[in-house]
Amino acid sequence: MDLLGFIITVILLTASGALAPGPLFFQTISQGAKTGARSGLIFSLAHTLVEFSLIMLLAFGLLAVRNEVFLRNSIGMIGGIVLIAFGSYQIYGVLKKKQLEQKQEVPSHRLFFIGLLFTALNPYFIIWWLTVGSNLILLALELAALTGVIFMFLCHVWMDYAWLIAVSHFAKKGVNALGSKWYQAFIGVFGVILIYFGVSFLGDALLW
Repeated sequence: MDLLGFIITVILLTASGALAPGPLFFQTISQGAKTGARSGLIFSLAHTLVEFSLIMLLAFGLLAVRNEVFLRNSIGMIGGIVLIAFGSYQIYGVLKKKQLEQKQEVPSHRLFFIGLLFTALNPYFIIWWLTVGSNLILLALELAALTGVIFMFLCHVWMDYAWLIAVSHFAKKGVNALGSKWYQAFIGVFGVILIYFGVSFLGDALLW
């Protein structure tokens, strides 16, 4: 995969994960309604700490076994299946106009700790990086070893900051991001993108 193709793949796949509603997203809305963009920034910093640590742990592990064909194929197949499942679920939620729960009470004003907690304990986040993310890490290692992994992370992490800061800012202004048609349209489009990459990952693994 060339550099431009790699960047596009990282941005499209990680955007689908960043935009999807999850525990940290709802906490961003809850705290953002009180503190505005500040909470989104602090949550992003906490999220970055957990995410970068997990990515580097995976990268060091995969670096030692990246030439194992069975492992590569397994990661590709599992990642593909997970992408198709996540994409289908997102499209289903949009078509059913699923009402997402927003009434979550904040247990503490320590925003950084909340960001750490709701990132590390988010099963979607963990599953994503263990499956889909591992496939991206393998591609990054092929591109430029550990430097490629750091480059991949930079291509991804800015979206977390942009999204969470924007969500918290608009929550302060009383804008309901979840109920907006453009947000539902984004989720639907990225659901289709997830399915496309899922089929692509499966195909690559089966043809390897």
